[in-house]
Amino acid sequence: MSAEPPRHRAGLCGRCRYHRVVGNRKGSRFYLCERAKEDPEYARYPALPVLQCRGYEYAGPNPWDAYEGE
Repeated sequence: MSAEPPRHRAGLCGRCRYHRVVGNRKGSRFYLCERAKEDPEYARYPALPVLQCRGYEYAGPNPWDAYEGE
């Protein structure tokens, strides 16, 4: 039995091993789905929060969690 990951504002993407956080000069952050590079069925920048994803794999806590309040 595996523990369910805690809730995250980005949904599943915030804890998925295939996400990468990409920023711009204005300070915005976007969640890039690395699975989209190989499979066009995945959105490169999915609409958040993602609540269901067949490709989701838990990777542990998101390092950006510390900045969620800013």
